[in-house]
Amino acid sequence: MLRLAIFLLAYVLLFAVLLFVPAPTLGWWDAHVLLAALLVMRAVGTFAAYRVNPGLVAERTGVPIRRGQPAADRVLLVSFMASFAALVAFCSVDVWHLRLLPPPPFPLRMLGLVLFMSGWWVAGRVLEDNAFAVTTVRHQAERAHRVVDTGVYRVVRHPMYASMIPVMVGMGLWLGSTAGALLTVVPMSILAVRIALEERFLRRELPGYDEYAARVRWRLVPGVW
Repeated sequence: MLRLAIFLLAYVLLFAVLLFVPAPTLGWWDAHVLLAALLVMRAVGTFAAYRVNPGLVAERTGVPIRRGQPAADRVLLVSFMASFAALVAFCSVDVWHLRLLPPPPFPLRMLGLVLFMSGWWVAGRVLEDNAFAVTTVRHQAERAHRVVDTGVYRVVRHPMYASMIPVMVGMGLWLGSTAGALLTVVPMSILAVRIALEERFLRRELPGYDEYAARVRWRLVPGVW
């Protein structure tokens, strides 16, 4: 439990560094609100999941590279993590220095905060619903890996990835970086490639995945893809 708390605090601290290093002041209250929302939503979701799937949550606090993980997935995972971190820093740079596009109006910014928190709520639900939702793409024989088709997995096949859309778009909107919200397309494009790789792997290695994919049509966004 202590390791989990340290991991959460370190994650929020990294977020804070990415936001405040480019900023000229520590008195950026929008960023403080975002960090508070991040800490609360991740803590609630993670500790709720820990009660149900402690092994999964413990593994997700470790190194995101595992034995049996395809080499291409290692590249894509690191690329997504780097692009997500870069997006956080870019929002700060854009707000304080670049100002590439006009900031969104306040009601849209408030919607962004709701989206940010909602995305992390979905991510927490994923960890509760799916004991196999590890960070890496691999067949988890040690956990008797099987298809999960309940909870949020009844809506889309990759709800963890889907949760990142409102997280990243909402972050940009709340902070006042319209360009940052639009640039969500970069890390999500990396995730789209990762989905294609992961689905090919799951169809080959996980019995019943083809039938699940036939029942749940949408990979990422209902009605779109």
